[in-house]
Amino acid sequence: MIILENISKIYQIGEVSINALKNVSLNIESGEMVSVMGSSGSGKSTLMNILGCLDVPTEGDYLFEGEKIQDLSENQLADIRSSNIGFIFQTYNLLPRLTALSNVELPLLYSGESSTKEKSLKALGKVGIADRGNHKPAELSGGQQQRVGIARALVKNPTLILADEPTGNLDSKTSIEIMSILQDLNINSGITVIVVTHEPEIATFTDRVISFRDGEIISDEKNLNRILAPQLTEVNK
Repeated sequence: MIILENISKIYQIGEVSINALKNVSLNIESGEMVSVMGSSGSGKSTLMNILGCLDVPTEGDYLFEGEKIQDLSENQLADIRSSNIGFIFQTYNLLPRLTALSNVELPLLYSGESSTKEKSLKALGKVGIADRGNHKPAELSGGQQQRVGIARALVKNPTLILADEPTGNLDSKTSIEIMSILQDLNINSGITVIVVTHEPEIATFTDRVISFRDGEIISDEKNLNRILAPQLTEVNK
């Protein structure tokens, strides 16, 4: 699904050049669940922006499902983001005045799709909170808000989910529930999942761990002792 060949990203701030990524090469197969680890400034967020077609590399090639990303126009990149990639954020990024259902509907409305309510209720059902559709974010717990965020990422049936610190604002029990959902989507729906995290405990739920330091990959290992989270339940919705 993803091929990176000698990717570099250089930001120019005045006369200073910052090498956020340095000659990064890696492949991610369709159906993998991968964690990307590293401290602040390691390059993992820059990598996520490039993988999500939010930014393009300064040097090197990025092929997403066979297409060379840096050769595409802004509209073509937007089409890939809309059709193929679901984003999950640490801070949920829900609109506070909208209900959970309306927040999930937004990607469908933006692209002019029909049957938005039906599709959105189905997505909320997949994450176990179909009965919270009429609640606004302030009426939901952090775990429930993140489930809404996952449903929003799912509603257009992406082939890739990019989760940026999805458990960063959650307690350990709720974090396991969120990782259970992501594992279920990976194992049973075949969605490729990439999780950016600084928590080693979260990385244990993925089947591959890629570690970054100073813009470079320092390790890329299969997780032979992957933890399987409990199945998605209705507990603590």
